[in-house]
Amino acid sequence: MASAEQPLPYAPRTNSISAFVEAPPTDSHRRSPSTVPTSKFAADMSQPPPRPARSPLPHGFNPADMDHLSDPNVKDKIASTGTGPSSQHSSLSAPPPKVRYDPSLRRARKPRSQYPRSSTESHVEYILVASFDIDRGPIMEHQYPVAITGDEHMLAELMLPDQAHVRNQDWTVFFLHKDSSQEEDDAERQAKESRRARRRRRRDRAKGIIHESDDEEDGEEDLDDDDDWEDDLSSDDEPEGGEGPPLVYVLNLVNTKQDKTVKRGAVVKAMAICTRHPFLHIYKPLLLLALEEYFKSPVPETLSMLFNAVNEMDLSLMPKLSLLERHLLQASDNKDLFVEKFERMIQARISEETAEDIADQPFDASRSPPKRPGIFRSGTKSYIETHTGAYAVPRDTHEFESKVMYKGIPIPIKVPVAVMPETVGDFSLIKLIQNFSDSHAKSPQTFALHPHLTTNGPTTHPIIVLVNALLTQKRVIFLGHNMPSGEVAEAVLAACALVSGGLLRGFTRHAFPYTDLTKIDDLLNVPGFIAGVTNPTFEHHPEWWDLLCDIPSGKMKISSKIESAPITEGLVYFQQQNPAYANFISGASAGGSGGGSGGGAAGQQSSGDLTGDAAFMGDILRCIANRSGERVVRAKWREWVLKFTRIAAAFEETVFGASALYIGSDGDDATTNGGTGAGGGAVGMAARGHGYVWADEATKAKELAGNVTRIEGWRNTRSYYSFIQDVAQSYTVRPLKGLDLAHMHDRLRTQKLTPQQSKEIFEAFYNYVWSYDEICLLLSVAPESHAGLFYIALGLFHKDRDVRVKTAELLDRIAEHEAGQHWWRSLSRFEKLAYVRIKKEVEQEGRGGGREGGVVSPVEGKRVSSGRG
Repeated sequence: MASAEQPLPYAPRTNSISAFVEAPPTDSHRRSPSTVPTSKFAADMSQPPPRPARSPLPHGFNPADMDHLSDPNVKDKIASTGTGPSSQHSSLSAPPPKVRYDPSLRRARKPRSQYPRSSTESHVEYILVASFDIDRGPIMEHQYPVAITGDEHMLAELMLPDQAHVRNQDWTVFFLHKDSSQEEDDAERQAKESRRARRRRRRDRAKGIIHESDDEEDGEEDLDDDDDWEDDLSSDDEPEGGEGPPLVYVLNLVNTKQDKTVKRGAVVKAMAICTRHPFLHIYKPLLLLALEEYFKSPVPETLSMLFNAVNEMDLSLMPKLSLLERHLLQASDNKDLFVEKFERMIQARISEETAEDIADQPFDASRSPPKRPGIFRSGTKSYIETHTGAYAVPRDTHEFESKVMYKGIPIPIKVPVAVMPETVGDFSLIKLIQNFSDSHAKSPQTFALHPHLTTNGPTTHPIIVLVNALLTQKRVIFLGHNMPSGEVAEAVLAACALVSGGLLRGFTRHAFPYTDLTKIDDLLNVPGFIAGVTNPTFEHHPEWWDLLCDIPSGKMKISSKIESAPITEGLVYFQQQNPAYANFISGASAGGSGGGSGGGAAGQQSSGDLTGDAAFMGDILRCIANRSGERVVRAKWREWVLKFTRIAAAFEETVFGASALYIGSDGDDATTNGGTGAGGGAVGMAARGHGYVWADEATKAKELAGNVTRIEGWRNTRSYYSFIQDVAQSYTVRPLKGLDLAHMHDRLRTQKLTPQQSKEIFEAFYNYVWSYDEICLLLSVAPESHAGLFYIALGLFHKDRDVRVKTAELLDRIAEHEAGQHWWRSLSRFEKLAYVRIKKEVEQEGRGGGREGGVVSPVEGKRVSSGRG
């Protein structure tokens, strides 16, 4: 057992909070983060003039074909890109797209790769092999390419979990906290500074400002063009965390071979891959083949062959998405979303290779130019019929398709394109939710009351209890007695992703997907850990944990030794400011019996569901029963976490007058804080404001009362302070800093507005949503799973003609957007007919010398017919 002086090599380390964030106070009821062990291994864009609008409707549009347009699955059967044969199933049916935006509005970005060919970073950093010796116990046999510094025996124990010999195969996952060297940190910092300096020089040259060093550095900039061609919205400036060096994720496979010639009658060996990529599950088929090969040939050359094969995997054609683009992709089921980025990556590669071929050949005027290879959709008939060297766009843009050549065998690999924080490996939220919901449905579980955990009283849904425990940084253990350790690890990883929602951080860095009894001393030194175990001894020690999740039985247990929640200032202030709702706070933690009927969505207040969690879990279970899929469930949980953070910000503003969870103004300076503001004019009062929107003040007070204990418990955790950091960093790259588009959209969706109020909101959308990133931001607050553009398109029916016309032009911009075109197709036929009618009216007025200042008619030569609906 490791002592306190020899800390666990994979134990999480505390992260240093930036200077602008005050460190969380250390209360007597919570362990100080200073007890966490550390070691070498511790597990303006100028305002553009109005421009001609382009209609998203094709030439010769007929409303009779509306159903065809509204179906996103229908593909146009036109020749595919390139010179190869076309496929009727390919979505790459249109010719190379025309310029979607005015060059004065936005310069087209050169496609960037997530993992460029010039990168020196390895996909896999280490390969480990351990075995069990009857006399010495777990031992480390090989480490390739070099030995990992740290406790080898501890690593070997992690690679050989309890009861591994009783199963033929088992998987485990654990994390290593490998500190980067000072030289690596300095090199990375200098590289970032150099990229920023080059971008500044480019902007200065565009303005006519010449630097003395420009001539001598032109060559260097050309070489690095692929890395920093973009503007300040590059991913270098996006939130990256700040919790320390990236984790090293370890995927481990254990195999047991029966052999009567050895003492125990079996040979147990484990092989592990160590990578900084959170999608470590892609290496499972390779580990299966490599470990089988190692049993036959237990030599370092076997590890070398695997190491070289995985690091030669080509991911250079996988495009790099911005933060907003990743959110859109993850929240959508559309398999064609951002397919244009994959096309441009391939077209750029083809151009590079063609230029290289021409440069290598002597000039011959009689020789015809080489034929450009075709681009096909993976899995289509045309792709299968062509030679295997043809470039292919993934059939589903959520995953990039590549392959690894291992021993001459091509192993297909699918890499997730959009990976959000706290998402590690391959897990299922549906499996986790069903495991504890089914048992609760058969025999409802009654919990001991705790203000932080039982926010809906003693019958709070177990999944809500789990999420509350993680949000308030309680010690959580998943127990899987007699279960494979891989299933226990999956539950831990799923729980981290569940509570994170891709927004909050600080969970996986303090997670132990698998651990055992020998490491309990080091485990207890970590505040708010999430651990997976298989030893039933943990159940009999409630002082070790705050919430125990028994996977086989589907039951959860709140520890009898859990520390009580303190009375906080925020709780006292809220009760003083809202004495009429003080009983709701006690009701939320003691059964919610105080819930009145004073309004609220779906009558949740009358049933005592102040937080809305019971209704939310009912919606989640209906989605699962309807087989909506894993992606839909994850999107709904992300929305739940986002709603919680917005309610927490509203609570802080209500109680303390301001919140660290929101940065920005209320629309007074939208034109100077990142908005292009093409329409000009001040933002109307209805478009000002920020934060979560309630139907009325009574509903707001009751929902805040139901969430106050959970919010107060969260406000003293590492995920809260990390989120403050992320909000501050996100603000620097946010397209619109002076407007809260989510607040405006929610007002359209939840409140009864006067025509003047709705006009101000629609006009704000029209005036300030122009650029690519601004449209991405608008789409992110109107996801397809929540009616998409429905509420924005209601402006087509506004009583004011100007609002109708401006809404139609806004939809024009959205329909020209790479992602927005899919939102446009999902609009109902009713709204599309209204759009056609308005565009026809504008066109007729334009031809007949209509009133001045109207929207310019669609692209010249294209007529929009209306017909009869």
